[in-house]
Amino acid sequence: MNKVENYLLGMDCGTTNIKAVIIGEDGTVAAEASRPNCFICPGPGMQEQDAGRWWENSVEIFRALCEEAGMEVVRRIRGIGISSHTVTMLPVDKDGVPLRNALTYQDTRSGGELDCIVDTIGWERFVNMVGGRPGAGFLPSKILWFKKNEPELFARTSSFMQASSYINFKLTGKRTIDIDQAARTQCLDISTMDWASEIGDVIGVDLDSVMPPLKLVNEIIGFVTDEAADATGLVSGIPVIAGCSDAMASMYAMGMSRLGEAGESSGTSSLVFVGSDVKSAPDLPVVTKPCAITGMPWVFDAPITTTGLALNWYIETMAAEERAAAKEQGKDIYTYLNELALEADPGSGGLLFYPYLMGERAPIWKDYARSMFIGMSISTTRAEMARSVFEGTAFALRHVIETIGKAGAGAGMLRITGGGAKSRTWSRIKAAVLDMPVYVLDERSGNVPVGDALIAGHKLGVFPDLSEAAERLVKIDEVIEPDQEWVDRYEKIYPFYKEIFLHLDQDLRRLRTVVERLDM
Repeated sequence: MNKVENYLLGMDCGTTNIKAVIIGEDGTVAAEASRPNCFICPGPGMQEQDAGRWWENSVEIFRALCEEAGMEVVRRIRGIGISSHTVTMLPVDKDGVPLRNALTYQDTRSGGELDCIVDTIGWERFVNMVGGRPGAGFLPSKILWFKKNEPELFARTSSFMQASSYINFKLTGKRTIDIDQAARTQCLDISTMDWASEIGDVIGVDLDSVMPPLKLVNEIIGFVTDEAADATGLVSGIPVIAGCSDAMASMYAMGMSRLGEAGESSGTSSLVFVGSDVKSAPDLPVVTKPCAITGMPWVFDAPITTTGLALNWYIETMAAEERAAAKEQGKDIYTYLNELALEADPGSGGLLFYPYLMGERAPIWKDYARSMFIGMSISTTRAEMARSVFEGTAFALRHVIETIGKAGAGAGMLRITGGGAKSRTWSRIKAAVLDMPVYVLDERSGNVPVGDALIAGHKLGVFPDLSEAAERLVKIDEVIEPDQEWVDRYEKIYPFYKEIFLHLDQDLRRLRTVVERLDM
């Protein structure tokens, strides 16, 4: 057996957990480790995390990896790649010491500041500049809130960091931010790929001064310092790349390496990827982000708010009878629902389900959108209701991929990973709704830290051919071809999914306004 000479370390700092892996150039996993993160919620709409805990967890993970893999492997680690959750505001002082807890992307306390920014710049101008719909979760409003409400801490702020930026800083002593996460902050002018001075002027902050230097996703930003090596058990001098968002790392982990492929990271929500060789217009409902894959300079990544969550909601609120039947038959509820849904014909007897339980992001971007069953009759069966939930989320997926196609990036196949990939019924429905083969990845594939390792390995020459490396590391459980009879039925039904919502759009908006006033 040939000795493995080269290893990579990948780490993802998620909001819930920090996970890491050491993999060999042959695809073998030498070590894995994880630690939970904690949320701090000081008030309504507020969600924070302790950056000190990020580093403490990271140190514990690095040490656990080193112990499991052994020093012979650790000395052969050729590079480190780290991703994280995005749109985090962590202010640090001149020495890189956090001044307060980080505000996560789910912290929306800065809604008033957002209104001020958008009113000053103008909605259309803002969207064209940052390439996305404004939201209180992004950095411009967070920074303005921080400046107004904690002026003493703001005055001591040297720079704002993301979670991965902070861990990279602790490893290398270098302050940076990767271009992927920068493009998601809404502080970057995506037409110039520089910090948006116009936004800085509105919030009264010199973004060039307080935002770290921009680096490419696969750019080497520094090397593990002696101090970091002592703390973590790693070897000093290991190259560290800039890294990226957990979203982009998951795309690599799915094995996407060529144009013409789509990917879905299917969990509570879904993130959809399609590579592109052209940059999209910034005012589209789906926009491109920079990508480091050769021949794929851009990637569309579009979030669908509720997919797995819609199924779980249905199980908890509507499926008491199914839960009881599953228990009686000795099956888990997911297996039972997958079987039950197949008892209904494609199209669920004309029953349409809209999975907008928490509004919707791509491609409609309407927070007032709400979930609906439309087309129910006295003859509607429980099997049709279950199937319509699977179909509705598949229609939402098609709506995204269709919109991306109109924006300039087509796809002829779908790679799927995450919890949703475990449902063969769901994957069969998606294959037919999309009219394309679905590549179902195994449970280990799609692991975000593996994507981080792939990015680092490709840059450092351990994986010179990314497609070959993806084939080696990313395993496919099954390829599901579309059932032509199902395709034909869905082609007739899908247009109604889009058109009915368009007819109801403004009514839903007005209804939401009325309900909110009733609750005041």
